[in-house]
Amino acid sequence: MTARLIDGNALSRHLRAEVARRAAALTARGVTPGLAVILVGDDPASAVYVRNKVKACHDTGIRSVQETYPASLTQSELLARIATLNADPAIHGILVQMPLPRHLDAQAVIEAIDPAKDVDGFSTASAGELMTGLPGLRPATPAGCMKLIESTGIDLRGKHAVVVGRSNTVGKPMALLLLQANATVTVCHSATPDLGAFTRQADVVVVAVGRLHTLRGDMVKPGAVVIDVGINRDEHGKLCGDVDFAAVSQVAGAITPVPGGVGPMTITMLLVNTLDAAERAAGAAATTP
Repeated sequence: MTARLIDGNALSRHLRAEVARRAAALTARGVTPGLAVILVGDDPASAVYVRNKVKACHDTGIRSVQETYPASLTQSELLARIATLNADPAIHGILVQMPLPRHLDAQAVIEAIDPAKDVDGFSTASAGELMTGLPGLRPATPAGCMKLIESTGIDLRGKHAVVVGRSNTVGKPMALLLLQANATVTVCHSATPDLGAFTRQADVVVVAVGRLHTLRGDMVKPGAVVIDVGINRDEHGKLCGDVDFAAVSQVAGAITPVPGGVGPMTITMLLVNTLDAAERAAGAAATTP
């Protein structure tokens, strides 16, 4: 069999159109959704990511404020700027582009962001909301993966999902989101013996380890949904994921390509988070005497 491609670009366009509609409706009520993006240093890849996020905001009617600082910015200066943005009612989301220069404490920076504006969903408060099933802002990449899985039409209730990777940004929140959808979830990682013994049982496999060809064709259950979060370069410099796409696509029922799968959804879910935060803030303001 040949797997159906799960088109992240098409799904992203659909969701962004809905974001634009909601943003216009909120703006008509006098509240323009606002996202502040902070870039520290001159990392070229980070600059590209920030530029793409700012453009996506512009295209969907979200006001973006980009702040760029030299790598010499101190911890206290960065925290002070975040405090100012926390207090600004026109800013509904705050994103500090990672990685930060080495002298800055990334976790302290993340924790300084008001949880109501933590559109990356990386703070311990946001993680706690996810862990306990409370409403909150979910990490964009796992949230995007869930949308991609849902687009296949699979009912996750009772299905076996295997997450390969246990990072705080993808693997762990991905497992929790799948649990919330009533899947039975196994988390595998670098210390898991015989990875294939687990993935061959899975109805859904999400791979997020940053290693080429982690998931091969003989490691997949026929008809499974495969989500590839990885971004790597092969020996020819070609962009590819963690999944051996050529082999796995002959076994799986549906699969995300790299590029064009998870990638477009990450920025899209960041927009969704910003809009959600703005709508909540507008609702709170409307009920405050």
